[in-house]
Amino acid sequence: MEFYDVVNARRSIRRYKAAPVERERIDRILDAAHKAPSWNNRQCWRFVLVSDPDLKAMLGRQIGNPSAECYENAPYALALCADPTDSGVAGGKEYYLADCGAAMEHVQLAAAAEGLGTCFVGSFSEYTVRTLLNIPKDVRVVALSPIGWPDEAPEARPRASLGSLVFENGWRREHAPFEE
Repeated sequence: MEFYDVVNARRSIRRYKAAPVERERIDRILDAAHKAPSWNNRQCWRFVLVSDPDLKAMLGRQIGNPSAECYENAPYALALCADPTDSGVAGGKEYYLADCGAAMEHVQLAAAAEGLGTCFVGSFSEYTVRTLLNIPKDVRVVALSPIGWPDEAPEARPRASLGSLVFENGWRREHAPFEE
């Protein structure tokens, strides 16, 4: 797929087929994620790939959305983690979150290019996920995502107009470069 086709095809998938995914596809996705930009190229992210059915089911029970079923059916789940001390802080901003956002976006786009689905999930019990996956206390669990063959084809969700989101040369409506 061409890049913009991938961007336009990517969706948050909440239903998956219980069908295997070749490990080579997962490895390509993880390779793409590890090439994401990061603060000072520190690459603070760590990925815990989960294929064990019991662990995936337990992960699914830690979140309310998407449902536990997607973690039970998808052949893989991914926990995106970071050691905040491996990234930087500048102007009061902790960059490990931006670093992880870039890495997860690479995961999502690479998965879409492979024909696979993902769903970025940030709401879960971090303590429980850390305990389930033996993640050290000083490492933050930033996001979870199932990875697998979509069992749904959701339509694109509405987006705000570019005119309401983009300004040029300052934060003023008269400097919006796009029509609303």
